[in-house]
Amino acid sequence: MLDASSDPVHFPHMPSAARKLNEQTFIWFGGDMFQPTPEGALWWQAQKTLIVSDLHLEKGSSYARRGQLLPPYDTGATLALVERLAGQFAPDRIISLGDSFHDALSEERLAETDIARIRELTGSCDWFWVEGNHDPEPPAHLGGRGVTTLRVGDCVFRHEPTGARGEISGHLHPVARIGGRGRSVRRKCFVTDGHQMIMPSLGTLTGGLNVLDDAVTSCFAEFPSIFVTGGRNVYLADARTLKSDVSDRGSNSGWRL
Repeated sequence: MLDASSDPVHFPHMPSAARKLNEQTFIWFGGDMFQPTPEGALWWQAQKTLIVSDLHLEKGSSYARRGQLLPPYDTGATLALVERLAGQFAPDRIISLGDSFHDALSEERLAETDIARIRELTGSCDWFWVEGNHDPEPPAHLGGRGVTTLRVGDCVFRHEPTGARGEISGHLHPVARIGGRGRSVRRKCFVTDGHQMIMPSLGTLTGGLNVLDDAVTSCFAEFPSIFVTGGRNVYLADARTLKSDVSDRGSNSGWRL
């Protein structure tokens, strides 16, 4: 599953339990190499395809409509990540794995400048909006094509994990809490057993579910490998140092920001 051509080194600014594989980390999946990025995207060089998941555009404005006044900058910041990744890899295809928009009215709250940015992205390549539970019908006027699932080669892309072989999904926003030396850090992560993969959310205002939660572990027959995002690279975590999120009351706290 891994491509580790050099000795592991310490994860900078993180407990020594998480290790850097080499200058670039690759995941062997579905008979091909995929490169996870520190932002939480996935690059498939053989298919010139960039995969992003759970952008949740206009989440901040959705909360504001209900009286929870969050800074209205999440859409612009998330689009900046996608633009940077598109500029870095120059993909022929981009797949957005569902929940690209936080709700069905998100398009009505988009700023004109952000609409123009989305149209520029969707017009620059073959763009696919995979349907999510938050956005079953992505806005047609923004470009790109909406699909329920998408098959490319031996891989199938859908929003919610089903356990199918070759499946790359999102939805669960996996995060890993890694403990060591009396402290811990919590980071977005990729979860895979080589046969299926769950991607982290790319959205800048999205919460996360601990990889030790049953909702994540039940997707795999055996405990999967955890690739943690951090700094300038992605790192393989030592499963022995993964910690659950425990609330002050002593119970697993589940979904957290």
